[in-house]
Amino acid sequence: MDQRKRSKELSQEITKKIIDKHVKGKGYKTISKQLDVPVTTVAHIIQKFKIHGTVANLPGRGRRRKIDDKSKRRIIRMVTKEPRKEIQGELQAQGTSVSDRTIRRCLSQSGLHGRRPRRTPLLKTNHKKARLEFAKLHVDKPQRFWENVLWTDETKIELFAKAHQLYVHRRKNEAYQEKNTVPSVKHGGGSVMFWGCFAASGTGCLESVQGTMKSQDYQGILERNVLASVRKLGLSRRSWVLQQDNDPKHTAKNTKEWLRGKHWTILKWPSMSPDLNPIEHLWKELKHAVWKRHPSNLRQLEQFAHEEWAKIPAEKCRSLIDSYRNRLIAVIASKGCATKY
Repeated sequence: MDQRKRSKELSQEITKKIIDKHVKGKGYKTISKQLDVPVTTVAHIIQKFKIHGTVANLPGRGRRRKIDDKSKRRIIRMVTKEPRKEIQGELQAQGTSVSDRTIRRCLSQSGLHGRRPRRTPLLKTNHKKARLEFAKLHVDKPQRFWENVLWTDETKIELFAKAHQLYVHRRKNEAYQEKNTVPSVKHGGGSVMFWGCFAASGTGCLESVQGTMKSQDYQGILERNVLASVRKLGLSRRSWVLQQDNDPKHTAKNTKEWLRGKHWTILKWPSMSPDLNPIEHLWKELKHAVWKRHPSNLRQLEQFAHEEWAKIPAEKCRSLIDSYRNRLIAVIASKGCATKY
């Protein structure tokens, strides 16, 4: 039997015996001695019985709530409708004065916890419409279609960019010991831009971009890496598809003409849709792998990036493509808005 429950039942039993003995004319000291209960406790129980006619816990004990059930429901409705709404001022305008802490506790009890909002692209109405159309058009594509897509993108890796997200385990007064610090330089120490690609069968080529990439530079990167990656990854020569986003370099007039001359099939892509490109997951993995190796200069950063890109397992790439339909379903469910991907 649960010990707390047993103790509660025993206490009720002793309380009943105290009242029974008192009714039979026993004195406080006698009851105390017979039941092994302090005299003050016996006196308190008997006085309570005389005043209230019972020894049960009485209602209305403790501090009265500042937020009643009606106010709580109103707060929940307000936050559900507008998560960033300033609740305290709204309640004060309605004649209810409560602290931020009370409001937070009320919301927390209802499962509405304070969290930092996730950063997502600024989607306008036309973006949402294009994303929704893309998802509906492709949601029933067979899996072999996605297995023959060559996913491409660019990303920038900074030398010391993520130092603030690292953690060290140290004692209170050891913050500035060299082993517990991360060196920083002005402007982040520089960065390297990379173009990369992958498919269901693994990672393709990765190339660093020197200087500012223009449309001619982009065409050169595609010339050197796309077909090489198609061959390396074993994509179907007749049905493979190139995915690229709508960066101005990719959609420039001369780039479009160049691509038409190549006779490649280009996947029509909705703007502002990084959550639809699974390569974003690989970029995140690559950056963390590079930063874990603590490159001290840009040459090392570039070297580590190529090494870590080659280490990404094919199973990871396969998993991203096998579950790609879930992304489209999520876009449809959100009516074109940003998704968790």
